[in-house]
Amino acid sequence: DVSPLYKYEVTGPDAARLVDRVITRDVTRQRVGQVYYTPWCDTQGKVIDDGTVSRLDTNHFRVTSADPSARWFQDVGYGLNATVTNVTDDLAALALQGPLSRAILEQVVAGIDFARLAYFHLAHGTVDGFPITITRTGYTGDLGYELWVRPEYAERLWDCLVDKGSGYGILPAGIIALDVARIEAGLIMLAVDYVSSRHAVIESQKSSPYEIGLGWAVARKKGDFIGRRALAHERAKGSTWGFVGVQYD
Repeated sequence: DVSPLYKYEVTGPDAARLVDRVITRDVTRQRVGQVYYTPWCDTQGKVIDDGTVSRLDTNHFRVTSADPSARWFQDVGYGLNATVTNVTDDLAALALQGPLSRAILEQVVAGIDFARLAYFHLAHGTVDGFPITITRTGYTGDLGYELWVRPEYAERLWDCLVDKGSGYGILPAGIIALDVARIEAGLIMLAVDYVSSRHAVIESQKSSPYEIGLGWAVARKKGDFIGRRALAHERAKGSTWGFVGVQYD
């Protein structure tokens, strides 16, 4: 159950400009139906948080984060014709992870060709008559999907997965199991592997994307974004330290 993630939707004519102003990835290259994994930084190029950005439509994005981020997105969007809506309580999310996850979903979900659903992309379908959005994303390093539904459908979704997955050895997994899997995969966690620049007590606690293995997620050729100048200076110095994580397309 990954419902506790903070979830925000950015809409309006300037939605893409707002998201591109915040994150280090290049939104101008993001296709509708594609999901980005990305950090976002303060003006000094230090990481505030990391999460996913799903492009649901040309001017419609969904952002997930570990920490509350609504105020940051709203503040940096000042002057833009875009709206940031907190949908944390309007979406339930379940992560189905593991080598047999696709086989289970093919028994449960209608309207999605899972053979064509690429890594870090999304698709819309139905389960037992109710709508669902599925992203081929996860926090385990294995084949996996995250399932997004209205809260009133969450228990029915769980029951459908357990029912159809019983023949595949499906088991519920808690946060400890998830934590082991993400560590083995080299995936980082806020407040464990790095400290948000907003919560750091001293300067040395703050980290740039390069220091936490996310340098690959900094689009050096994109237009201006928050922290760009500081990151360009750091890269020019040859900052290559930090551990290696898994790269997301």
